[in-house]
Amino acid sequence: MKTRITELLGTRYPIIQGGMQWVGRAELASAVSNAGGLGVLTALTQPNPEALRAEIARCREMTDKPFGVNLTILPSTAPPPYEEYLDAALESGVRIIETAGRSPKEFIAKAKEAGAKIVHKCTAVRHALSAERAGVDAISIDGFEAAGHPGEDDIGGLVLFASAARAVKVPLIASGGIGSGRGMAAAMMLGAEGVNMGTRFCATKEAPIHDEIKQALLRASETDTTLIFRTLRNTGRVLKNAVSEEVVATERRPGGCEFEDIRHLVAGARGREALVEGKVDGGLVWASQVIGLIEDIPTCAELIERMVADCRAAIDDGLKAFG
Repeated sequence: MKTRITELLGTRYPIIQGGMQWVGRAELASAVSNAGGLGVLTALTQPNPEALRAEIARCREMTDKPFGVNLTILPSTAPPPYEEYLDAALESGVRIIETAGRSPKEFIAKAKEAGAKIVHKCTAVRHALSAERAGVDAISIDGFEAAGHPGEDDIGGLVLFASAARAVKVPLIASGGIGSGRGMAAAMMLGAEGVNMGTRFCATKEAPIHDEIKQALLRASETDTTLIFRTLRNTGRVLKNAVSEEVVATERRPGGCEFEDIRHLVAGARGREALVEGKVDGGLVWASQVIGLIEDIPTCAELIERMVADCRAAIDDGLKAFG
């Protein structure tokens, strides 16, 4: 497959592994890159910039293919040293940076000066256009089906991908609810030139999370996610479990809810422990509606090769319908 995304990233296929907190580590990123996609390390999974340097070095020992680093920039009263994480990636030779959250404008000049390409992940066309004006090289846009924070507009991928493709000039990557070759074909027909997958890559052999979490994703249907933080205007999509149900119940109680009321439930350390120890009901497990399409736990190579073959077959079948 050859698109502007494969040319930009230097990959065989236009398939990107999303940058996921606690999951975007060397084991998964290297496996995706070795399979022809783009693996992505998550900067803030590492406790400090020096640890990110070490993780990049570890990933490089596991693959000689391109991989990227995700830097999610979020509002905070005590923000992490974002620029130091960026410096660690650039000085370690990483030339693909995936940004998300707040506008990456303040970091673009430094990344460009180092010869890096920036893929910005956003949830609305207006944000995509803003990032394009700021100089990013590609846009990855999240439909409402996505795990994590899909924005507050509630626009599904079928409309959002087509709308974004019509609006932006830089290459577009479809994200959210992609987990099969048919979904990839649909995204390409809507105008995307690549796809980004997070949840589907969690259900692979190389994903560095406990098998009990992978089995929970395998058992779940597309109705088994829930939306949290709605009342706080910071919507997040997660797997339905005891913790997420308690969060939603707290948000719905009479008198309203403040973040402090649920902080103990949604703490990052608690979510990390759940992933590592396999405690499905122990913390938040971020997951998209694509869980309804997960039928096995393959290797990353098996998943990517199957997706590409199924994508090509779906496109061929679609063309046959027109004689």
